Amino acid sequence: MTVLGHPRRWSCQCLPVLILLLGTGPGPGVEGVTHYKPGDPVILYVNKVGPYHNPQETYHYYQLPVCCPEKIRHKSLSLGEVLDGDRMAESLYEIRFRENAEKRILCHMQLSSAQVEQLRQAIEELYYFEFVVDDLPIRGFVGYMEESGFLPHSHKIGLWTHLDFHLEFHGDRIIFANVSVRDVKPHSLDGLRADELLGLTHTYSVRWSETSVERRSDRRRGDDGGFFPRTLEIHWLSIINSMVLVFLLVGFVAVILMRVLRNDLARYNLDEETSSGGSSDDFDQGDNGWKIIHTDVFRFPPYRGLLCAVLGVGAQFLALGTGIIVMALLGMFNVHRHGAINSAAILLYALTCCISGYVSSHFYRQIGGERWVWNIILTTSLFSVPFFLTWSVVNSVHWVNGSTQALPATTILLLLTVWLLVGFPLTVIGGIFGKNNASAFDAPCRTKNIAREIPPQPWYKSTIIHMTVGGFLPFSAISVELYYIFATVWGREQYTLYGILFFVFAILLSVGACISIALTYFQLSGEDYRWWWRSVLSVGSTGLFIFLYSVFYYARRSNMSGAVQTVEFFGYSLLTGYVFFLMLGTISFFSSLKFIRYIYVNLKMD
Repeated sequence: MTVLGHPRRWSCQCLPVLILLLGTGPGPGVEGVTHYKPGDPVILYVNKVGPYHNPQETYHYYQLPVCCPEKIRHKSLSLGEVLDGDRMAESLYEIRFRENAEKRILCHMQLSSAQVEQLRQAIEELYYFEFVVDDLPIRGFVGYMEESGFLPHSHKIGLWTHLDFHLEFHGDRIIFANVSVRDVKPHSLDGLRADELLGLTHTYSVRWSETSVERRSDRRRGDDGGFFPRTLEIHWLSIINSMVLVFLLVGFVAVILMRVLRNDLARYNLDEETSSGGSSDDFDQGDNGWKIIHTDVFRFPPYRGLLCAVLGVGAQFLALGTGIIVMALLGMFNVHRHGAINSAAILLYALTCCISGYVSSHFYRQIGGERWVWNIILTTSLFSVPFFLTWSVVNSVHWVNGSTQALPATTILLLLTVWLLVGFPLTVIGGIFGKNNASAFDAPCRTKNIAREIPPQPWYKSTIIHMTVGGFLPFSAISVELYYIFATVWGREQYTLYGILFFVFAILLSVGACISIALTYFQLSGEDYRWWWRSVLSVGSTGLFIFLYSVFYYARRSNMSGAVQTVEFFGYSLLTGYVFFLMLGTISFFSSLKFIRYIYVNLKMD
């Protein structure tokens, strides 16, 4: 990673204090299209530059030695745009609606050897730039690099000093924008002496053309000359793979419930009737399997406060994930609108804090918890504290390196205010409602005061094996789709197949529930009643597999490098695995609890 020198000091505009919705201007899903008259000025904003293979390593465009106005005026940005690393500023380009321009001079520059070396390093690291015209991003590479031959070896570096802007319009609206250097020769940056100044003249051309496309969303995908590749055709393989696995697991669980479990219930109930003349102790001594532990299976687990906090935060993220996907399905996110999903995620996280407080406090009171205040504090800290620690490290690395991904102080205060004034109070309110509405646990079986001794378990019923099986199967159901998600978040794809994503998300939850029931049945059959935490860990371990996949993706499927990108990737990948642990652990626990209640309710006992 190359540090692009000290960033220029420009006057940053203060962000609005209560900017929490999806940005200034049009709302989510509404195209921010401006209506123009012929000859009206069209503002082109310069935004950011960065290595092509490091999506989260971005710097302000004016940190490079390029044409820059004397006074830099920044555009007011939404919260999502700031979180996305955008830092838009007005440029020197003069563009007027439907007026072509040929080789118009932008500026003359005299570059020192240090500035030339700065440009050379940027070009060698494949730096690209991003401009924005009427909310349409246009991208291109800063320069040109050519490697040829082995003996003799040649290494040529050139800077693009001329840009061709191609804009399409329909009526009084801009539909499409692109930048090209197809017919331009780069200016060589090789062979300069240390004390020599390099004179450059930056120019640009503007070409307008009319299109029959009336809306930006109607433009065919792949017909936009996109700077970033799109390869989304193989999604059906992911769907078929996931559907086969779901059918196998659902069938497997159905066999357990309809045959094995039915036989168990018939046998246990028959034994109960034939042994009714004898004492219950004699009956217990002659029995085996999951029936014999009916006096211990509902014995409350240790660390019940932590367990309830995990369930509460997991339920919150289930609601958050479902809400984001549903909003995307309803077309509430515009792909041309920067940072819309980031803003929606923050808003939904704050609003769904009431779910975590309610679920955690409600179940905590049901299983006999008394320290409900401590439970609320633990619930609200279970995700926010790890997230804050991870973000602090990542943001500090960005700040030290001058990256635009480092959040300004105003944005940090805004997010902290949102959590203090919305998130935390809603957690407390939800906890109060959950505590007051909690009823008795109402276990189908009475629990004895003295716990039963657990017989030695075979190796294949150990916690590690259950975590391996319970984590690998849900992971395999989403492994293909996971690649496209990583390629979108950590690469250059634009993910818009939200219907498939919703289907795969439902498949993931279904597989997690099914495998949890199967593993819980096997555990109880071995007369091991310690299922509470086991059910959370078994399927929750999918988060560990997702993190291991992220390591594989970084090493084998991406070209990311440098301290800035590496710290951000592994920091947030670790948080992603943690979130999946909470979500799937919650689904697994409540599925197992429902299953255990079902089998013991249908068991005849004295």
